Amino acid sequence: MKLRRKTKMALKSFFEKNFNNEQVWKSKKENIEVLVELVNLIRPKNPKTITEVDLSQLIYLLQENPNYRDGLMDCISTNLENKKFNKILSDAGILQDANFFFEVRKRIFAKLIPEQPEKDTLQFILNQVFFVNTDLLWIGKIPQEQILQLFSLLKFRSIYGVREENSSFNELVFAMEVITYRICGSAMETDVIRMVPEYENLESPFIAFQRELLLMNEKLLQSPDSVINAEDLDYKQLIILHKQCTDYIETAFKNSNKFGISLHVNQSLLRIRQQLDRLRSLLPLLIQGNEEDANRNTIYLSYKLIKYNCNKNNIQKLVNESTQLLSYEITQHTANTGEHYITNSRKEYYKMFLSAAGGGFIVGILCIIKLLLGKVHASGFGHMFLYSMNYSIGFIIIYILGFTLATKQPAMTASALVRALQEGFKQQIQEKKDYKYKEFAIFFARVFRSQFIAFVGNVIIAFPVSLLGIWAIDQIFHYNIAKEKWPTLISDLNPIDSPAIFHAAIAGVFLFLSGIIAGSSANRDKHNHIYYRIQEHPLLKMSLGKRWTKKLASVYENKWAGIISNFWFGVFMGSTVFIGIFFGLNIDIRHITFASGNFAMALYGADFYVSQQMFFWSVIGIGLIGLVNFMVSFSLSLGLAFRSRNIPLSELRKVARAIFRYFRSKPLHFFFPPKNNSAVSE
Repeated sequence: MKLRRKTKMALKSFFEKNFNNEQVWKSKKENIEVLVELVNLIRPKNPKTITEVDLSQLIYLLQENPNYRDGLMDCISTNLENKKFNKILSDAGILQDANFFFEVRKRIFAKLIPEQPEKDTLQFILNQVFFVNTDLLWIGKIPQEQILQLFSLLKFRSIYGVREENSSFNELVFAMEVITYRICGSAMETDVIRMVPEYENLESPFIAFQRELLLMNEKLLQSPDSVINAEDLDYKQLIILHKQCTDYIETAFKNSNKFGISLHVNQSLLRIRQQLDRLRSLLPLLIQGNEEDANRNTIYLSYKLIKYNCNKNNIQKLVNESTQLLSYEITQHTANTGEHYITNSRKEYYKMFLSAAGGGFIVGILCIIKLLLGKVHASGFGHMFLYSMNYSIGFIIIYILGFTLATKQPAMTASALVRALQEGFKQQIQEKKDYKYKEFAIFFARVFRSQFIAFVGNVIIAFPVSLLGIWAIDQIFHYNIAKEKWPTLISDLNPIDSPAIFHAAIAGVFLFLSGIIAGSSANRDKHNHIYYRIQEHPLLKMSLGKRWTKKLASVYENKWAGIISNFWFGVFMGSTVFIGIFFGLNIDIRHITFASGNFAMALYGADFYVSQQMFFWSVIGIGLIGLVNFMVSFSLSLGLAFRSRNIPLSELRKVARAIFRYFRSKPLHFFFPPKNNSAVSE
C-alpha cells in the first residue's frame, strides 16, 4: 500500500508544522504527541487487507529536508533515551500467575483500562504510540529495506553501543536473568517435578542454564568490550541447555496422558514454556556480529518489543493455550469411552439394540415418575430437586446396568472419530493420499449405524413401557394421570407451534457438557492418583481386606466419572425449565427418548382421540428432536476434539466428501452392518 495523496500532503504539513526549523523542533522534542501524530498519519485504515506498507514518501521527505530529518531524530532520541524496557521482555504476554481465572480477569480489566507504567519506561512510550490492536500487523508489512533506510537516516544506535548502567544491552541481559530465575522457581515446584519422573535423579537443566547465563554475564561485566560470537563455547552450551529445558517441559506435557493434569499444573507448565520461548527469541541477540548484523538485531529487538507489548493482554491466545491440553485429556477419556459405543459385527449391532432397549425401558418408567412428581404439592425449588433426582438416579441406573441412552453417545463417539482421523494422519501413505479419508468414512458408517440402532432401541421400547405403565396405574387406581396434562405433552412435541427444536438443542448442549464433565473428572482423578489412594488406604485395607479394597478402587476408576457425568446431566435436565421461569425465559429440554414416552402418555390421556394432524406432527417432532439432540452434541464434541488435536477444520470438507462418496456407494452400511464384518470389505 502506497501512501495516499491526502496522506502525503498531511505528512508534508506535519513536518512543516513541527520540524521546519531548529527553534520549532527544540520546543517540541520532548512532546510524545508529535510521535503519536506521525504514527497516526502512517497507520493504514485496513491493515488486514493490504500486502505492503510503503514508506518511500516519508523517506523522501527526510532525505530532501535535513531540518525534518534532524528534528525527527532529535525528537525520537529524546523520547527513547535511557528508557527501561526489561519488563516488556520479562513480563509482557507471559502468564504472571498459575491461576487461569485470575489471569483472564486481569487481562479483561487491562483491555478496558490499560495499565500505564512509569514515564521513564519504554512501555509507556509504546502504550501511547502503538495502542491500536492492528499496529503489529501493519508494522510487519513494512519492507525490510525501508526499515534499514530509516534506521540509517535517523542515526539510530545499535543495542551494542557503550555499555553504561542503563544501556540497551544490559537491559536485555537483565531481562534474560529475571526470566531464568522465574523459570527455576516454577520448575522446582512439587507438582511440576512430579510430571517428569524421568529427570528425578538428574541435574535440573534449568539450574544449569541459569548458572551458564550468570557466568556469561559476569564475563561481559568484567570486560565490557568483549563480544560474544556464534562459535563461543559458552554460547553453544547455553543453546544446548535451553534445548534440554524445552525437552523437559515437553516431556511433562506428554506425561499428562499417564498422570493426568490439573489446571494449576497446566498453567505452571505453560508459563515455563512461554518463558523458554521468550529466551529462545532473545538468545541470538547476545551475538553482536558486524555492524550490519548489529543493526539488524536492533531492529529485530524493536519489533519484538512492539509485538510483546501489543499482545500482552491477548485473551483469545490465553484461553486457547490454557485449554488445549486439558481439552485433549478430556476428549482422550471420552474417546476411550466412545469406542465402547461403536459396533462392528452384527452380533455387536444387535447387542447394542438390546442395550438401548434396556435404556428405553428405564426411561419409560422415568417418564411416568416425572408425571407423578408434577402432581406433588411443592415449591418451584422442590419440583426442580425432585425432577433432577428422578433424571439423575435413572441415568445412573442405566449406566451401572450397562444399558445405553442413545443421545449420550455422540459426545463420546465424536472424540473417537477424531482420534481415528488423527491416527490416519500419522499412518498416511504418500502413494494413497485419500486412503485415510476412505478408512475414516468406513469408521463413520460404523458410528452412524451404532447411533441409529441405539435410537431405535430407546424409542420403540420407551413408548410401550410408558403406555403400559400409565394403563396399569389406571387399572389399579382408576386414575388416568395424564388426563389433564395430555394437551401440553402432545403440543410440546410439535416442531411448528412450539419451540421443541430449540429445546432439543439445549438438551444437546447438556449432553455435550456431560461428556466434558466425565472427561474432566477422569482426568482430575488420574492426576490426583485417586485410584492408587483408595487401593492403598490403610483403614480400608484393614476393614475390607486388600482384595476388596482393590476391587473398590477398580470400580471407582471405571465407573465414577460416568456416575458423576450422569448425575449432572440429570440435574441439567431437571432444573432447566425452573431456571427459565426464574429469569423469565422460555427454555426447557426435549430429549428423543423422553419425547417418545411422553407421546405414549399423551395418547392414553386423550383416550387415543387425537387428530391426524396432532399425531403426524408429534411423530415428526420426535424424529426432529432426536436429530437435533444428535447434531448439537456431536458438533460441539467434534469441534472440541478437532481443536484439542490441532487438526485443521479444513479437513472437514475432505472428510465430508469421503463420507458422501461412501454413502452413495453403500447407503445400507449406514443403517445395518454388512454381512462380512471386516473393515476392508466394507
